[in-house]
Amino acid sequence: MKKRVYNFSAGPAILPEEVLLEAQEDLFSYKETGMSVMEMSHRSKAYDEIFSGAINDLKKLLNIGDNYDVLFLQGGATLQFSMVPLNLMPPVNKADYINTGAWSKKAIKEAKRVGEVNIAGTSEDTNFSRIPKQSDLKLNPDASYVHFTSNNTIFGTEFKNEPEVGNVPLVCDASSDFLHKFIDVNKYGVVYAGAQKNMGPAGATVVIIKKDLLERSSDKLHTYLNYKVHSDGASLYNTPPTFTVYIIGLVYKWLLNMGGLDEMYKRNVDKANILYDYMDASDGFYKGTAAKEDRSLMNVTFRLPNEELEKKLIAETNAAGFSGLKGHRSVGGLRASIYNAFPQKGVEDLVEFMKDFKKNN
Repeated sequence: MKKRVYNFSAGPAILPEEVLLEAQEDLFSYKETGMSVMEMSHRSKAYDEIFSGAINDLKKLLNIGDNYDVLFLQGGATLQFSMVPLNLMPPVNKADYINTGAWSKKAIKEAKRVGEVNIAGTSEDTNFSRIPKQSDLKLNPDASYVHFTSNNTIFGTEFKNEPEVGNVPLVCDASSDFLHKFIDVNKYGVVYAGAQKNMGPAGATVVIIKKDLLERSSDKLHTYLNYKVHSDGASLYNTPPTFTVYIIGLVYKWLLNMGGLDEMYKRNVDKANILYDYMDASDGFYKGTAAKEDRSLMNVTFRLPNEELEKKLIAETNAAGFSGLKGHRSVGGLRASIYNAFPQKGVEDLVEFMKDFKKNN
C-alpha cells in the first residue's frame, strides 16, 4: 500500500513524511557507513554525532541553557511517574500534584508510594472537562515540587500557560504536546515527555532537568532510577534506544528547518481552529467535550448525538482513509489527534467528510 492514510492516532502517532523518507533512504547504509543506525554501536563516532546532534538541536529549539541537562531515557512517561518522586521528593517527602485526568492520576499513584501528596487542584468533579484555574490551586510553599500534565490526550484539555508556583520547582509531564509551541524552560525544574506522541517513535523519553536538582538524587536509589547516574553518564549508562533517538533528531531538524516552535504553534492553532470552528457551527451535531477555554490543540475530543451515529462515523471514516478517530476506551466518543506532523489538508478533508455525514444523517 503506497497511499498513506490520515493518521489521527493519539500515539504512537504521525511522523513528518520528510523524516520518514530520509530515514528510509538511509536505512540500509547510513551516510556511507555501510550499516544501518539500528546496527551501530552507541559509542561509535557516527552515532555520537547523531546523539549529541539531537541534544544540541533540542537546546536550540527551546533555548535551553547550560544550567539544564538533557537526558534520553527509556520506560516512557510511566517510569518518570516513579523517578520524579524518588529523586526529587526527599527529604521533605511532600509534593503538590494537579489532577487533570488519567495520566495525572497515574503519576499521583506512584508519588504516594514515596511520600505525602497534596492534590493542589483537580477537575475530576466535571469529569476532567476543564483545567483548574490558578485561583483554585491550593499550593504548599514547603512542597518539594509541583507536578502537572500539560495536555490530556483522553479528555482533550490543555494548559494554555503553566501554573504559577512561586519558588517551588515545577515538574511537567509534557508527553502529548511537547514542542507544539515554545516554552520558557527556565520556569521549570523538570520537563519530561515520551517521544511517541509528538516527537518520534515509541521507546525514548526526553528529560530536561535543572542541574541543581540532580543533587537531590540519593546514592541509595537503584542505579537506573537515579537521575544523577544518567546525567554523569551522558544518557549512556546503558544502551539507549538508538534508532528512536535518531528519528527524534530528524524531527528536531525538521522543526528548525520549518522556522522553529513559534511557526509550529501558529500552524497548530490554525489547524485546530478549522476543526473546532466547524464543530461549534454544527448546531450541536458535533459537540466538543472540553471547556472552550481549555481545549487542546493536539487532541480534539467530541461526541455525536448518540453512540450509534458515532460508530457509523468511525466505520465510514476508516473506509475513507481516516484512521484512529475512535475515542479512548475509557470515555468513548471521537478524538482527532492533530500533532505537529499532521497536515492541515487532513483537517480540512475531515471537516468536509463531517459536513457530508451530518447532511446524510
